[in-house]
Amino acid sequence: MAETITLDMIRERLYSAVICDALDQHGYHGQSPRVGLRPLTCDRILVGRCRTTLWADMFHVDPRPYELELKAIDALQADDVMVAAAGGSMRSGMWGELLSTAAGNRGCVGAIVDGAVRDVRQMRQIGFPVWAAGTSPYDSRDRQRVIDIDVPVQIGGVVVSPGDLVVADEDGIVFVPRDVESDVLRAAWEKVHAENMVRDAIRDGMLASEAFARYGVL
Repeated sequence: MAETITLDMIRERLYSAVICDALDQHGYHGQSPRVGLRPLTCDRILVGRCRTTLWADMFHVDPRPYELELKAIDALQADDVMVAAAGGSMRSGMWGELLSTAAGNRGCVGAIVDGAVRDVRQMRQIGFPVWAAGTSPYDSRDRQRVIDIDVPVQIGGVVVSPGDLVVADEDGIVFVPRDVESDVLRAAWEKVHAENMVRDAIRDGMLASEAFARYGVL
């Protein structure tokens, strides 16, 4: 296919598993985090560009509470996904309703939090997609803070850089590096087309082994 595969096309036709298959074809075998982040507020696919924040636990009064956190929120743009790297810390609910509202107003399409969030019911009501390790009722103030923004971070063993493509759904999360994005998306698009042919052939009575022998896809 000659045309550029857009974010809207990914949302409509692709999904995390087929993206992982395409990454495998290109030698990227570990782009899905090895942590149990799950969708807490909705079940639709999340597709966008990563904007990263690096978080740290703290045990003293913060002299400038929320400073870099708010700077990161204010810098969000359309189709961004906020990625909060906190090493799986559950010390506080780092993300909640107010940040979701502010991020959504900037065009951000969701958040991926390697840690805890809060206000799940409210975020579900406003329809803001959030993947996280779990929940905590605690505020992040004096417990956790952003120590850097728009830098490479690590989520469950995957290095995530600002601008990387992220695709997340009920199967999991996958990050696509920018330097292989075009080739990976093209391979994923072709595999979906091939899977559709295999599905139709099996529905029409072809044995799974025969379908694999003919199309090379399963």
